[in-house]
Amino acid sequence: MNSNFDIILVGGGAAGFFTAINIVEKNPKLKVAILERGKTVLEKVRISGGGRCNVTHACFVPNDLVKFYPRGEKELRGPFHQFCSGDTIDWFEKHGVELKIEDDGRMFPVSDNSQTIIDCFLSATQKLGIQILTGQSVQSIFKAQDYWKVETSRNFGNETFACQKLIMTTGSNPKIWDMLTELGHSIVSPVPSLFTFNIKDARIKDLMGLSAFAKVKVKGSKLEASGPLLITHWGMSGPGILRLSAWGARELFDKHYQFIIQVNWLNEVTFEEAMDTLKELKQEHAKKAVSKKSPFEFPNRLWESFVLASGIETETKWADLSKKQLTDLANQLTNGEFQVNGKSTFKEEFVTAGGIDLKEINFKTMESKLHENLFFAGEIVNIDAITGGFNFQNAWTSGFIVAEAITI
Repeated sequence: MNSNFDIILVGGGAAGFFTAINIVEKNPKLKVAILERGKTVLEKVRISGGGRCNVTHACFVPNDLVKFYPRGEKELRGPFHQFCSGDTIDWFEKHGVELKIEDDGRMFPVSDNSQTIIDCFLSATQKLGIQILTGQSVQSIFKAQDYWKVETSRNFGNETFACQKLIMTTGSNPKIWDMLTELGHSIVSPVPSLFTFNIKDARIKDLMGLSAFAKVKVKGSKLEASGPLLITHWGMSGPGILRLSAWGARELFDKHYQFIIQVNWLNEVTFEEAMDTLKELKQEHAKKAVSKKSPFEFPNRLWESFVLASGIETETKWADLSKKQLTDLANQLTNGEFQVNGKSTFKEEFVTAGGIDLKEINFKTMESKLHENLFFAGEIVNIDAITGGFNFQNAWTSGFIVAEAITI
């Protein structure tokens, strides 16, 4: 096999395939190969979005889109003006994949099957003559005169590849980061992002599956987020919690995932406003039992739990509530404190905060500032987003920019 290529991409994931396809579509004369250490490619695409593949998000304004990235907000503003969510939709439609928008803005293939995206990529690479070489575990990368050399190991021995331009699309791969460190790049140490909170608390015991739109703060810090909060058998999850975990990835790591959250189950309603509402309810429903029906937009069983936690018996009537009980109930509703002891990975969608220092990348081309003809796309750099299709959008945008830069 001829191991000399114009361009080699290391990493057979979303960013690698998208970049390779765009490169050869712009310049069909280029000889391109994707090296993948695993036996199969696009595995993260396969499991993403619960097997449906959350391709992007229906946020079409670059200056709004960047706000979903805890790391990379400033750097992505320019790239998103070149290739944004609307461009992603157009690209996939031109390649035979129609996308749909869900109520929360997430976008999926109409088929609701990640295999549709995988088939699209595999079909395009085959049509364009892009070589996909699996089982290639990269052992070293180094510059030899005016070209790059990539050494890999396989079951039957080592292999050496050469290329004019090298594109790293390996995601969060510590081994590859070590190699890039040897080339002089700085790596921002990786920590988990997008995780759920482990909480054992009588107030939410046996309430798994219930949800409410809430504001969550980490006590003693500036971290806060709003969104649907889902009670699970291990604690709390849902978009609100995941958002908080993403923005607080480093701070919560430093706390060893031991901290207190303050939950406002009424979202923006203040303690004082809650007190006023409870006093009105006491007047209007004097003869009714407090615990029987939730007066707020969350499930009755959750309301009943807060009532009991406020020292109010199940059959207590509104008229019989003391000022202390009203105060305790308002506190439970707007400032309930829960001890977090550890985290759990969100489904199979493990996302890492960390990677190549953004100061060492030219975001007009995604080229290394330290080495000519070395490019990056996807999660290998210190960029990550909250859940909702944003991490994939970063992969598509950075891949498109690399392709543009290489084929000009």
